[in-house]
Amino acid sequence: MANEWLWLIFALTNFVLLIGMYKLFGKMGIFVWVGIATILANIQVIKSVELFGYIATLGNIMYGTIFLGTDALNEIYGKKSAKKAVYMGFYVMIASLILMQLSILFQPSASDTGQGALVTIFQFWFWVVLGSMTAFIVSQLLDVTLFQWIKSKLPGNRWLWLRNNGSTMISQAIDTIIFVSIGLSSFYIFQDLVEIALTTYVIKVIVAALDTPFLYLMKRIKPLELFEEKG
Repeated sequence: MANEWLWLIFALTNFVLLIGMYKLFGKMGIFVWVGIATILANIQVIKSVELFGYIATLGNIMYGTIFLGTDALNEIYGKKSAKKAVYMGFYVMIASLILMQLSILFQPSASDTGQGALVTIFQFWFWVVLGSMTAFIVSQLLDVTLFQWIKSKLPGNRWLWLRNNGSTMISQAIDTIIFVSIGLSSFYIFQDLVEIALTTYVIKVIVAALDTPFLYLMKRIKPLELFEEKG
């Protein structure tokens, strides 16, 4: 299957799974998704692929769902909940970085087959997560602030698409510049970095546009909130 078709299927799968988390577990489901996405996106981004003839990193879709999740929290539950998800995601990144760097320090047994793969992924991952943490906290807080600012100027459901896309596209531009500069500059030549940055941003804009109907859907969904304590 061509990467382009697989990419579209992958994007829709991410959106549907996030919708499922929200439907089943409500606000808590979005918080959990943000935590999952921060870890998996930072692992996926290590893999570069060719899309539409350009080099791109793989983690952009899952990372984009974090913006969808925080925008949904912002729209449905308010700015405070969205910021809480951002801070939680940031903490998850720090904890993951510390734990995985300690994990690869253990001396493997003679029969071990995983150490080489872990070292390959997570030694590289150190710089990826460092860049991602910086980009994440700056861009996500900017996204939350811009979303609320646009909402204060253009309230109402008819402008939800603008709040979602406007805040995300601006903050994703900042995110891309910071992440590529810190997280990838040690591993790619300048020409490839520029191509990755441009391709990455275009992909993020496409993801933001694709996720808009899902944000409208999340606003209409009544969560089951399974396992939620009552009273």
